[in-house]
Amino acid sequence: MAQSSLAELERATGLALKIQAASHQRRQRESVMADLVNTVHDMTIPYDPDTLLKVITSRARRLLGFDMAYVSLRRPGGDSYVHSSDGDTTSLNVGLVVEESRGLGGMAQEKGAPHWTSDYLNDDRIPHAEQMDAMVRAEGLHAIMVVPIRQGGESIGALYGADRVVRHFTPDEISFMRYLADFAAVALEKARLLDRSRKEIAELASAGARADGAIARMRELAGALSGLVSLVLGGADLYEVAKAAADVLDAGLVVGEGRGRTLACVGEVEGFDEARTAQAALETHAAGSPVVIGDGVWAAPVGAGEELGVVLLSRDRPLGEDELTFLGFVGQAVALLLVVQRCTAVAEGPLRDEFFDGLLTATVPAAPGQLARQAHQLGIDADRPHVVVVARPADGEHGKALVWSSSYAHRMSGLTKVHEGDIVLLLPGTDASAVARAVFAELSPLLTDPVTVASAGPAADLGSVAQVHQEALRCFDALIALDGAGSAASIDDLGFLGMLLSDDHDVDGFVASVIGPVLDHDAERMTSLVPTMEAYFASGNSPTRAAGGLHVHANTVARRLERITELLGPGWQQPERATEAQLALRLLRARDVLRRQREAALGAQETLGK
Repeated sequence: MAQSSLAELERATGLALKIQAASHQRRQRESVMADLVNTVHDMTIPYDPDTLLKVITSRARRLLGFDMAYVSLRRPGGDSYVHSSDGDTTSLNVGLVVEESRGLGGMAQEKGAPHWTSDYLNDDRIPHAEQMDAMVRAEGLHAIMVVPIRQGGESIGALYGADRVVRHFTPDEISFMRYLADFAAVALEKARLLDRSRKEIAELASAGARADGAIARMRELAGALSGLVSLVLGGADLYEVAKAAADVLDAGLVVGEGRGRTLACVGEVEGFDEARTAQAALETHAAGSPVVIGDGVWAAPVGAGEELGVVLLSRDRPLGEDELTFLGFVGQAVALLLVVQRCTAVAEGPLRDEFFDGLLTATVPAAPGQLARQAHQLGIDADRPHVVVVARPADGEHGKALVWSSSYAHRMSGLTKVHEGDIVLLLPGTDASAVARAVFAELSPLLTDPVTVASAGPAADLGSVAQVHQEALRCFDALIALDGAGSAASIDDLGFLGMLLSDDHDVDGFVASVIGPVLDHDAERMTSLVPTMEAYFASGNSPTRAAGGLHVHANTVARRLERITELLGPGWQQPERATEAQLALRLLRARDVLRRQREAALGAQETLGK
């Protein structure tokens, strides 16, 4: 009886334990399932793939109580690498490469099923890899479970759970690990799709921004093209058209003729002399459209009738398709401008020649109003001062010089013609010397032999052009007489010779230009610098003898000479300037003598009258 009661008690106790274990297992399973649901919910958050893999490892370790959890991803070559890890204590895990068919991960991915071991390093069933064993040993791991992460029937990686003690995994743990891996596969695919969508959206946004920029640039170029046409039809010169195009393209731009001569330049195109420019013109005309002809250099054809030309563009960044097309339009605009200029020159040529011939021979009506109206009709501003330039190229080169002078006069809003064998130009300006040098600098490189250029002016008005022309001719003759052929000069450049050659014999102007600062100093400060200069030259440039003639100390003369040097600049004692200074002093003295004579004569007349 007692034995029967004991057996009943034992059965009851065993049943109670089973019920308790089942209840505990159920509660544990419910807890794990709840955590699993929360994990799945977390995986629905739009993570990027890298962040999601870190979430998976963290959740797997916490969900199943592992000491360490990590994820490996398969690479195209077949091997795998550890992407993310949680609970690791060394730096050996993340980035570790696992050879194909090695370790538990290789077995799980190859079979497509979970694999586990209670003691990894002592399990001979596993094909060990040295690096993996080293990591396991360093981390102190024993029990390891791995389940494959599969997508579309193919394994893309593996999820690991590991403990640092020897233990056996329960079926529930393996099942939950499989669920987690399946959820991870779905979430990972979703994350990858989302990440790819984000990248595609970003690329579309970038492409949209580029398209908006391209459209804006196209509109800008279209407006610029309309502006170029307006410039051409509005009478702009070649430089203005080139400048507008260069500003739009933010580049250096050169317009050259077929033989390589530069017609207009905005900025620089390095390495292109006349020969290279001529070659570029041939290349782009052969292509019939803009072409690349150097590092950062493009060329567009300019076709103006039978003449060829080229537009060269230099920029440190590539041209877009629209900009390249615009460059072609620039070439067409330049060609149109050249045709317009040629037609205008042909139409106005006889009128210009007749008008200019009348100015040179003083046969045009002298009425300023009528002259101004005729000049305005020909594009000449009668209110501006003008300089007359005479150029005489060597025999056989008049044709080249005349072609150039026609273009130059049109560009400068002036006039030109052949008059008695010379090429004569009427150009706006106030500095005759600077105008002569500019003409010489541009014309000389076009000719084989030296050209002689002389100038005079400015003319007070168009009615005095004939007078200034005669001065320019006398200046030209003086250049030849002084062995100055092949050079450029103005009446002012010839010093006192220019004064003698000019019609107005401007003595006051000559004296002021030579010793004016000294005269002003004496007048303002009551000094005696002018007498000191006279005594200095009279004594043969001896300060000591000059001091004796002035009855002052030699140091006084030395100080005065230093002051004169400060006023006139160094070099006034050199022969050429000294000659002009002495002539100015003589003119000043002679004028003073004549003044005194006039005053004496007037005084005598007044005395006789009384």
